[in-house]
This record gives sequence, C-alpha cells and structure tokens, in this order.
Amino acid sequence: AKDLIIDAGNANYHDTNRRAEEAAVKGPRFMGIGVSGGEEGARFGPSIMGGGAKDAWDQVGHILEAISAKHGETPCAAYLGEAGAGHLVKTVHNGIEYADMQIIAEIYGLMRNGAALSPSEIGALFGEWNAGSLHSFLVEVTAEVLAATDPQTGHPVVDVIKDAAGQKGTGRWTVIEALRLGQSASAIEAAVGARSWSSEKEMRQAAEAVLGGAVGAIGATPEVLAEAFLAARLLAYAQGFRVIAAASEEYGWSLDPAVIARIWRAGCIIRADLLDDIADAFAHGAPQGELLLAPGFAERLVRHLPALRQVVAEAVHAGHPVPALAAALSWYDTMRRGHGTAGLIQAQRDRF
Repeated sequence: AKDLIIDAGNANYHDTNRRAEEAAVKGPRFMGIGVSGGEEGARFGPSIMGGGAKDAWDQVGHILEAISAKHGETPCAAYLGEAGAGHLVKTVHNGIEYADMQIIAEIYGLMRNGAALSPSEIGALFGEWNAGSLHSFLVEVTAEVLAATDPQTGHPVVDVIKDAAGQKGTGRWTVIEALRLGQSASAIEAAVGARSWSSEKEMRQAAEAVLGGAVGAIGATPEVLAEAFLAARLLAYAQGFRVIAAASEEYGWSLDPAVIARIWRAGCIIRADLLDDIADAFAHGAPQGELLLAPGFAERLVRHLPALRQVVAEAVHAGHPVPALAAALSWYDTMRRGHGTAGLIQAQRDRF
C-alpha cells in the first residue's frame, strides 16, 4: 500500500482540502481526522471523525475504530467524507462545545448573581440535572468543579480562577464558516464573543465603575432554568448541524448527520444523552434535513420554550448578560415565522 499521512490535530479544513489535493498529485495519501476527547479520550478512547480518501480509511479504519470510544458496543469512529470533511465536522463539534459551555456559564451566573446561590449549591443542582435529560459530560464536570474548594484559600475554586476565558480558535472558525456558507450559528457566535469580552478584564472593571455593575434578582426556579438550558442546548445543536449540512452541500461530501451524532455519543467533549435522540431524528428523516422540524424535537421545543422566554426576559430586565440564551431564542423566533420583516429591508435596498 502507498504511504499514508494522517493529520489528527485541530486543523482548519480549508488547509486539509488543499493538502489532500496536493497529496493526490505529489505522492502519499493524506487524511484529515478530527479527534475529540481530551486527556480522558487519550486514555480510554476518543471520538474520531474521518476525512480523506475512502481507500485510505479502508486501510486504517479498523485500527481507529478499535482505539475509539465505544457507545455500548458501537465504535465512536466513522469515515465521513473526502478531503477536509472530518476536520470540518470536528470544527463544528468545537463550536457546539463553545455554545454549550457558554449556556452553562450563563445559567450558573443567573443562579449565582440572580438567586444568591453558592457554588456548591449550584453544583449540587447540576449534579441532579446530570441524572436526567441534561445528562452530559459538560454538566457532569460543571457539577464537579463547582463543588471543588481551593486548598490554599478555602474559597470555591471557581472564585479563585480569573474570569477570562481562553480559546484556541476553532469556535471562531465555526462562526466564520457559518457566515461564509450563508448560515448564522448565532448561539456559537455569542459564545465566541463572550469569551473575547471576558479577556477584557481591565475594560470591564473600568466600565463597572462608570456604568454600574449591579444586577437584580430573578424569579426563575431551578426547574425553569433546567428547561431553558435544555431548549437552548437543542437550538445550539440544531445550528451546528445546519453548518455541517451547508458545508456538505458546498463540497459534495454527503455528510450523514445521523452518523455524526452517533460518533459524538461517547469519547468527545459534547457527548450527551441528547445525541441519541438527534441520531434517531436524522435517521428517520427530519423534514428538509432540519432538526427543528423533526418529529419529537419540535414538540420538545414548543414545550420548553416558555421557560427559555421567561429566563431571557427576567435576565434582561435584571441586567444579567445572557448572550447565548438570547441568541438561541431570537433565532428560534425568526425561523418559526413564515412571513418576516426582511421585505422592508428589500424595500430600503430598492430605494437606495
């Protein structure tokens, strides 16, 4: 067999497309493989998103399936498509991860600053939520970190960590690709923006002194917050899969969203019980390929959206920042209207 080069890092899929083209002309075959799982995935198996020449996957796929995480007996590894398909899917995975983490942070902030709960009390709630429909790796680790105490100061660990979030760029790539492909992953964009704003610690401290940083109380119960969290998570996943669908059409990759949802069910950072439902929804033919329209999902959104409305409204009224929750809600309200306001924009464009 010919030599095979595998790039299993967080590469920009445009680079992977270019490298695959060059490799097809100049020599060794080339694969771009998305890998998610962190340190735990390295030890116990990650989620593996294969891209590149199909014959190359046929050569090494059995090895990658063997080392991948398993959901039951099913390997969380699959061949997805040519060239940069695997890296595109990994990029969107990371974008959804950004959104989910930001949604969690906003829910935490509302409970901490709007309901005066302690980190340990909030952590206990996340632990309870992890036993239900919100079960996921990110909810699990959130419960753990909120329960942790700094041994040197005795304060909650979350309070001694500087509130300036870092980022490696993959969330930003997701936003860029969404816009380039004629989409808008607004919940992911809000999460990227929130991380960028968080890094401006000195500016925020100066603004608090000038503008005032006080926030008011909120009345949403933990049960309402959990419902709002679930609704926003559903919408963030739906936006991510729309980006994948747009890229699939652009490059002729025929990316299968059901397969993608299945290989995200174990090993990766965004693994969640919700992905079983997403995989089933796509496998049974979501109308127009839209998760929002899939049987069961539409009903869940309608059921949980009143909670998201209540939480966003209370947050806005009391001055709490909820960029991801608000962006998810605005997108939902835009997409459910068969007749919108863009006619006026078109009239304005015609006029000038």
